[in-house]
Amino acid sequence: MCNCAAYNSDELYTWCTNCGNYGIHASIKRALADKNIKPSEVLLCFDIGCHGNGADKINAYSVHGLHGRILPFAAGAAIANKAVTTIAFGGDGGTLSEGINHLIHSIRANYNFTFVLHDNSNYGLTTGQASATTKQGLEMNSSPSGVTSDTLIPMELVLSLKPSFAARTFSGNIKHMESIFKQAIEHEGFSYVEVLQSCPTYNKVTPHEWYAQRVYDVSTLEDYDSSDLELARKVAQDVQDKIAIGVLYLNKDKKDYYSRLASRKSIKTELVEEVKGYNVGNIIDKFR
Repeated sequence: MCNCAAYNSDELYTWCTNCGNYGIHASIKRALADKNIKPSEVLLCFDIGCHGNGADKINAYSVHGLHGRILPFAAGAAIANKAVTTIAFGGDGGTLSEGINHLIHSIRANYNFTFVLHDNSNYGLTTGQASATTKQGLEMNSSPSGVTSDTLIPMELVLSLKPSFAARTFSGNIKHMESIFKQAIEHEGFSYVEVLQSCPTYNKVTPHEWYAQRVYDVSTLEDYDSSDLELARKVAQDVQDKIAIGVLYLNKDKKDYYSRLASRKSIKTELVEEVKGYNVGNIIDKFR
């Protein structure tokens, strides 16, 4: 059996004290170990941002990508070799601004990998600029007079696209995150996991305690049906007083991207196994 220690790295963490990334990192390691996935069997894809500073803090195959662009990379990796568990990580800044098109089309295509959105409602790595999820009116480093744009609620966007798996969790609850991550990994299709993350340095409005007093798991609701999209949309709307976490929506019948490819139906090999070398000398000679 694999254990968490197999994922430990000798690199020192550089996050601020009490950053939610510590809990997320621990939960991912616990989830992978509990599912007996070895470091050599997983690809961890990190975007740019505070969370991305953890790319070398975990012993596994990992990639540190471009800002807002980690989703297409993870999609390619997941398609190329289905035998490897692929997990991508991104912040609310890069994912919901320059990378929002990739999120939309990853959901539409239903690529078979897990995406963890670190939502701390600011660009923490660049010292607290407002992001798409920063509360309207809040004074931030780049918005000294207050944020004027409407606040984007990520889950509302995701659910409007009819995903196959949509969940929320909270960076202050290790066990809950571990459970959600394991369910996301098990799901065949694009697993969207939004982590409500505390940022002790730049986001003073929604600290750890603020979330801890407001979150509740939808599994505690009587007769909650995670296959009911309209119900999921309803419970996802409140992000101020009673904030729903857990698996909000699950569609087990929606086929993932690779399964829809008619050209791959009878092929047993992985795409990565079909890569060959080709002599392009004749083509190059034409341009000399």
